[in-house]
Amino acid sequence: MPVLSVIVPFYNVEKYIGPCLDSIAAQTLADLEVICVDDGSADGGPDLVLARQADDPRISLVRQPNHGVGRARNVGVSRAGGRYLAFVDGDDTVPRDAFRRLVSSLESSGSDLACGNVMRLHNNLLVPSWAHRQAFARPIVATHITRHPLLIRDRMLWNKVYRRSFWDGLGLSFPERMYEDQPVAMAAHVGARAVDVLARVVYHWRQRDEPGTSITQRCLEPGNLRDRLLSVLETSALLEKGAPRLKPDFDRDTLDIDMAVAVEAVAAMGPAADPGLIDLIVRYLDGVSREAWQSIPFEHRLQVHLLHRRRLDELADAFRQARDGRLQPRVSATGVLRRRWYGRHPWLPSDLSEVSDELGVAARLVSLDWRDGVLTGVGRVAVGRFDVGELRRLRVRVWMRERKTGEIVRLSAAETRPTWESVEREGGAPVAEHAFPFRFAFDPAMLSAAQLARRGHWDLYVQLRGRGLKLDGRVAGPRWSPPLIPAPRRRAGVWLVPVRNFRGVWGLRLRTAQAVIGECRVDDGDLVFSGEISDVGDGDPVLRLRRRSDGEEMYFPVALAGQDFHARVPLADIDESVGTVSCWEVVIDQGKPIRPLVRTRQRPVATVADRRFLVDRAEDGCLLVAERLPGDGAKRLPGVRRRR
Repeated sequence: MPVLSVIVPFYNVEKYIGPCLDSIAAQTLADLEVICVDDGSADGGPDLVLARQADDPRISLVRQPNHGVGRARNVGVSRAGGRYLAFVDGDDTVPRDAFRRLVSSLESSGSDLACGNVMRLHNNLLVPSWAHRQAFARPIVATHITRHPLLIRDRMLWNKVYRRSFWDGLGLSFPERMYEDQPVAMAAHVGARAVDVLARVVYHWRQRDEPGTSITQRCLEPGNLRDRLLSVLETSALLEKGAPRLKPDFDRDTLDIDMAVAVEAVAAMGPAADPGLIDLIVRYLDGVSREAWQSIPFEHRLQVHLLHRRRLDELADAFRQARDGRLQPRVSATGVLRRRWYGRHPWLPSDLSEVSDELGVAARLVSLDWRDGVLTGVGRVAVGRFDVGELRRLRVRVWMRERKTGEIVRLSAAETRPTWESVEREGGAPVAEHAFPFRFAFDPAMLSAAQLARRGHWDLYVQLRGRGLKLDGRVAGPRWSPPLIPAPRRRAGVWLVPVRNFRGVWGLRLRTAQAVIGECRVDDGDLVFSGEISDVGDGDPVLRLRRRSDGEEMYFPVALAGQDFHARVPLADIDESVGTVSCWEVVIDQGKPIRPLVRTRQRPVATVADRRFLVDRAEDGCLLVAERLPGDGAKRLPGVRRRR
């Protein structure tokens, strides 16, 4: 009897089944069997399994007509002989030590199941899974979902190892539909005596590129939505009976995720939507608490309410307005001693309209530049996506705060009225914005000698205050949208560098520089830059491009004449993008790494061999080369028009 049985259902994943099985075969826990269940594949996937079976007797293949992954998993469980069970989807991979860690934890603790952290795998890039990041932030032995409620998001099957006696004792089996794993994973969490939580990553969950090839990519199809809703209802009933305290947490996530899919799907169907689908949605929403309703943003709450009330024409209209940025309800207040804020929309009842906990500033810069040695900025600050006309006049304060010390430099304070302005969205049509304009000016003379000497990082903040409202936040905006980042200035031997991080947050970085780029341009598909280096050293310098996401490096020559350097990087030679955005930091390596500060204002954009590059400044003011690909969440580069 093997220690572990690993069940791998697969269907038309010829491209991925090989790496999947290779990752399982390479596990440091060698005493395992791998039961591959072919769910009627029409590609070469089964042949790849047979080829690996010939080399590894631990691998077996079971074939069945296309009945779905639920039945395939049940068939695999019926053939499993191990003391423990694990499940792996045929397009995913497993880190080398994953099963050893999970099984060892169970052997040590006696718990019924062990689960671990997850990374998303996309274009060979691993990024944390948002659904698992918080629940698996720290290891916990012998806990339970009722004591660690963040596990309510751990609804997937495959980042776990189950004790087989526990599985059989609970009578677990999979429904024969899509989204079959959620009710089973939740039943296991609720039914377990104890659960081990591992902070280590135990699973790589692939995000596939091919359109329409995975269940989640087809989420708007009626049949897909029906199966999703059936799993939601089954899980909801399970929690209502076995762990009622977790129901509000489940509902918050379901409203946020599953009902967002339902809203989009039904809005597209309109009045032609299947009444049976609507019945399933209404049946679930009938059991959602007021607390859970209030947990979702006003815009989404309105659409889910219309769906709940079967008002499908209004839903389609509200969905289009929200998608296009035109859904901007008025915000107003009631009460004196206890001020409460409400969004006003004729389609949403007042008892669902409170937004007191949702209000926040959305501040962006319109322009930023040096004028006569003073950094001058113009911006706008909105209250989310609400019409703020009833607020009339508010006081806007702008300041910088040093991260390390918390010291503040005040930049401006003035009363202002909101105005409407058309704003171009990244990758989309312009939208109307109702916001309070503001201005500020930063004179480097405002900084003391001690503040200059600390060479700190200062963040830009804004505050709205008045009429019982007090909101503050950092000034940000879409990272690749205007305004351009101004060139740095020097004071008392310290560079004052306006910066903008990857999330678009503005600030000021004080630093010295061992190398400064004075010219930067794109010439015939090559990035060309030159500047001066303070200490040339003894060796020959090399230009190193380092990709932030995975540390991948590329090398190019640097010409040195005295203290002057010159480099040319053929953009077409840079490795293909990993994910939708690849950012390369530029380093001059001469025995020690030197990050050259960009002194120029140029921000070259280039298209080379159908690849789009933006040459910009990183958070430290140094040279950064970014490549952005079309895809989910990708935004267009300045000067490059692209339709979503």
